[in-house]
Amino acid sequence: MENVEIPEYFICPISLQIMKDPVTIVTGITYDRDSIERWLTNSNAICPVTKLHVSRDSNLTANHTLRRLIQLWCVSNGFNVVDQVLTPTKPPLSKCYILNLVLDLSVPRTENIKTLEKLEMLAKENNERNKTYMVEVGVHEALVNFLIQCYMKCDTNGLEKALSTLSLIWDYFSSCHENNKVENRKEILIDSITWALGLDRDMQNHAMIKSHAMSLLRSIIGKANSSTLDRLKPQLFEKIIRVLRESSSNTTIIAQKGVDNALHIILNTSHSGKNRNIMIQSRVIFELIELELNFSSNKKTKELIFEILFNLCSCADGRAQFLSHAAGIAMITKRILKVSPIVDEKAIMILCLITKYSATSGVLQEMLKVKSVSKICTMIQANCASHVKDKAREILRNHFDVWKNSPCVEVATLTRYG
Repeated sequence: MENVEIPEYFICPISLQIMKDPVTIVTGITYDRDSIERWLTNSNAICPVTKLHVSRDSNLTANHTLRRLIQLWCVSNGFNVVDQVLTPTKPPLSKCYILNLVLDLSVPRTENIKTLEKLEMLAKENNERNKTYMVEVGVHEALVNFLIQCYMKCDTNGLEKALSTLSLIWDYFSSCHENNKVENRKEILIDSITWALGLDRDMQNHAMIKSHAMSLLRSIIGKANSSTLDRLKPQLFEKIIRVLRESSSNTTIIAQKGVDNALHIILNTSHSGKNRNIMIQSRVIFELIELELNFSSNKKTKELIFEILFNLCSCADGRAQFLSHAAGIAMITKRILKVSPIVDEKAIMILCLITKYSATSGVLQEMLKVKSVSKICTMIQANCASHVKDKAREILRNHFDVWKNSPCVEVATLTRYG
């Protein structure tokens, strides 16, 4: 198979792979459809071979003859790509078709659900040209307006599809275009998402609605400026924390991705002192510890939780709330050297903050009881980053006098690093 020579005209000049859906552009050169669509969207609209100007919305003519030749050749030579080549060529999507969908959506009627389903299918295709057309004709603006109308009328009809589609195209829209109309409505858009996150669990599709809402919110927060982040309302954080609480107590079926999106939102907003205070007042640290203890999470989820806890423990109220949870220090200790270097770093930084600013006699004795001190000694000997080991040594030096007489830790070990 490796010695079979592929005919040169079967190869796409852009991807250098066998073409699955060959199309010819106005310059007479044939490319794979996905490759040339991506090229025309991201480049200066020139033919990569002839260097001639090509309009971004120029027609792509399906080359059926070449496609059949590639199909026959693949069958004869046993190439696995034949299944993909056999897929019927899809007709090029027109901008007018998407514009009509936007116009349909602007008129309140029962057919809106079908229109939303069509828009969602286009967004899910992950086709560069489709997304470009969707942005150019204002799909994002229409969906924002639809979502706001749902919120204002407390109407959930079509809400799931609107949230899903908007979350799929938001990053593409925000990276390609500035839209003052959407920017000016961002506050009420976030209010609308907050409303969606707070919908009753007994409602049909509530888990999917919350999952899509969280995904969209993560995209919005990820691109938001400091002014937008400082205007976030306590109700938003309360709804996000409620979702985490439901996940940790297994009273919701929101997927792992939804939980991770919620954690990303909290992490990206926790650098603001105002937002930190709101989170702490909503007992987010307590809920994060419960989530870590009870939710079956992967490595990335644990890393997100530890990064957030470190940010929140940078203030006195955050440390106080952390220490108010009976399992806080024990949970941190248990995860050290068990998950990832990121968790190790954040864990030792959290313990360093606690032992530096909140080191009561009870806290230091608890660290002995749950074997935090032993684990810190182990970290110094393990294959950890040098700055992590430095923090571990700092903790031992600062409290050597308290821990040196404890039977829980070998005196020789403490003396060595104290």
